[in-house]
Amino acid sequence: MAVVIGDLERRRLRWRARRGLLENDIIVSRYLDRREGDLTVDDVLALEALLDLPDDELLDLLLARKELAGGLDNNAVRTVLDGLRSV
Repeated sequence: MAVVIGDLERRRLRWRARRGLLENDIIVSRYLDRREGDLTVDDVLALEALLDLPDDELLDLLLARKELAGGLDNNAVRTVLDGLRSV
């Protein structure tokens, strides 16, 4: 059974998700609006890995101009990215 994150972690993640590019902000905020109550620890770790990317690289992934590569190419990150792309 997956562990769902608490209120403090959700607030911290929402603050961390604020980006320099408006497009990234909108996409990530919409994703969190729809999913933050259901995010598991694995989802949070995957989203944080994506948020560690520079804004331009994240936008390329969100808009499917690029695909995941290297250490980011795993099931957890792929699942979160698919969710981000569908908002």
